[in-house]
Amino acid sequence: MTADHPVAVGDQTRIHDIGYRGYDGPRLGRASIRRALYSQSLRGAYGLGRSARSKVLPMLLFAVMCLPAGIMVAVAVATKANDLPVEYTRYAILMQAVISLYVASQAPQSVSRDLRFKTVPLYFSRPMETADYVRAKYAALASAMFLLTATPLLVLYLGALLAKLDFADQTKGLAQGLVSVALLSLLFAGLGLVLAAVTPRRGFGIAAVIAVLTITYGAVSTLQAIAFEQDTTDAIGWIGLFSPITLIEGVQSAFLGADSTFPGGIDPSGGQGAVYVLVTLGLIAGCYGLLVRRYRKVGL
Repeated sequence: MTADHPVAVGDQTRIHDIGYRGYDGPRLGRASIRRALYSQSLRGAYGLGRSARSKVLPMLLFAVMCLPAGIMVAVAVATKANDLPVEYTRYAILMQAVISLYVASQAPQSVSRDLRFKTVPLYFSRPMETADYVRAKYAALASAMFLLTATPLLVLYLGALLAKLDFADQTKGLAQGLVSVALLSLLFAGLGLVLAAVTPRRGFGIAAVIAVLTITYGAVSTLQAIAFEQDTTDAIGWIGLFSPITLIEGVQSAFLGADSTFPGGIDPSGGQGAVYVLVTLGLIAGCYGLLVRRYRKVGL
């Protein structure tokens, strides 16, 4: 092109048809997005749809949770026992180390990667609001934990029926156990997600969750033992409010017919039991509120 032969502006314009077509199908909206994110997050909590290495730990922990129940069932059937070796409400408390490890590993996996790789703003570029993201993630982790904690109870229940134990007693025990692990799943999932959402570093999230769950339980158990030795038994119930595990234990003892595991077998009083329920529900609601507040910062 030279000054003697200028090219008209119209001659410089080209329109290329590369075959893209507009979308004229149904637009499913926020509810469909929530369901898709929930499904993807729930599958991810057990490594499904991810690498083989990602499946190892959650599947191993699931197996470890179920194995003792299977052994108990085998013993009960073989010996024709009159009852199961452990109460339904007690099983999750005995396996608290496995549960804590599971939530510590999967809560950061659920949210920390989104923070680290800055993908959360991409979620919100769609017709999705902060509450949709939080609800999907919270529900997915709570569902994964309920699956982890409820499956062994079902194994115990089926074994009890095979051992021909009383149907009514076993059904009642199972129902109490399911209520207990449902509360535990909601509480632990909320705490795990709040702690994991503070940092994009997965390792820091894992350490924070383990520290909160184990240190609080150790401190509360020690203080309760000291109170029992000093014969200040009224304080034992109040001290139990400061650990997630002992919170669930207190609710079980007060309202679900479980035997107390506090020092001396001391049950929370009626008033203390009500406080346990209120604190548990308050923590669950508070965790949800903190997550919503955290994810309102779109820049993250």
